[in-house]
Formats: sequence, structure tokens, C-alpha cells
Amino acid sequence: MKVAFISGTSIVNSDLFAAWDVKTIETPYGAVSYKARGEQVLINRHGYGVPLPPHAINYRANIRALADLGFKEIVSLNSVGSLKHNLPPGTLVSCGDYVGLQQGPATFFDQELKGGAPVIANNLSPLLVQKLAPEFTVQTGKVYVQMRGPRFETKAEIRILQNWGDVVGMTAAHEADLCSEIGLCYNSLALIDNYANGLEGTEIDFARFKDLVKENQGKVNRLFTRLLEILG
Repeated sequence: MKVAFISGTSIVNSDLFAAWDVKTIETPYGAVSYKARGEQVLINRHGYGVPLPPHAINYRANIRALADLGFKEIVSLNSVGSLKHNLPPGTLVSCGDYVGLQQGPATFFDQELKGGAPVIANNLSPLLVQKLAPEFTVQTGKVYVQMRGPRFETKAEIRILQNWGDVVGMTAAHEADLCSEIGLCYNSLALIDNYANGLEGTEIDFARFKDLVKENQGKVNRLFTRLLEILG
């Protein structure tokens, strides 16, 4: 199946894509490096050099690159924090809606008086949920709250965000907005790596976050192995 994957820093630590070809495409918004094998490509949203923080990612270039390469189906894997006590670290979710109020959305409509209707298509999600089971249970229909970053949210902010959604991250809303604008189908998968700051008595900082991501690396590797089998 012709599918593009977007993922984060966890794929840099995986050897699953070591043999994939590394290519570069020029877009009106800048050059994008990606990995390719057959009809599938993989973009690391943070880049393959020095990882860019979420607020500095060239989202428009990444999504335009996938459109120019002829992809329609996009499967995204995001690292998120849990806003709910019953969604512990290690839980795999699929988000069906999102909140992105902290900053203006990335857009392709700089010179046009128009805007896209925001949506997460998730048209591949029923297939993925079915085929990933019973090894992986995916909790669907969750709400993603996007914050700007690069810092994590304060405990007071988290208390507010708990009323807005189920998980918190810094990237997916921009990608979903752009996919909607350019006619691509965004499919959401998100792995909860941590409880949000202050939830369950926890505190989060970047060093601790990296440790938590490493703890889930084996799960990410296995998840991508299954995704490639299902969509290959």
C-alpha cells in the first residue's frame, strides 16, 4: 500500500529503517529529507540532522513534500503525555479530534482568503486497530491538545488542559491542519510516554522525558514492524 509515515525521535533510535534509501525533495517551503522503500516513505518530523524542537519544525515543507511525492494516506506516530488518570504511560491511542489554541495554525493559505476544515481522517484506523490486535490495543476517539513547546506545560496549565482533551503534545495539530488543507488523509497513532506534569504526583523535565521515551523504544520498534507488515 502506498503510505507515508511521519514519526519523531524514536525512529532515529530504531534500526528498522537503516536499509531504506535516504532521499531529498525540494518544496516551495524548503528541502525535506526522507527515507524510502518501495511504495512507502518515512519522514522524521524533527529532521535527520540536529533534531529541531517542535516549534521550529518546518511542517509546511514536510506535508507539501508528501503531497508532491504522490501520497494520499499519512500515518502519524506521536509521543504524547497523558491528561487522564486512566491512560497510563505505554497506552496506545488514536486521536479523532484536537485542540490547537496556543498559536496560529501552520497553513498553506498565506495569500488566499480561505481556510481548511480541520479533520483527522483516520480512514485507515479501523484496519490498523483490527490488525494490530491482540498484540496492541488502540484506544480510539481521543482528543489531542497541542501546546507550543519547547518547554513542557506547567502544572497549572495541565489542570486546565485536562478539561480540553485526553493527551497533550506539540506537533499533531499542525500536521492535521496542513493535511486537511492539501487533501491528504491524516491517520493518528500516539504512544503515551508519560503522565503530564503534576498528574499522578509526577513531575516532568526533558531528561526524564528522554528516559521515558527510551523505555518505550522496544514497543515503538515492534509497533512499526507490525505497521509495515499490515500496510506493506
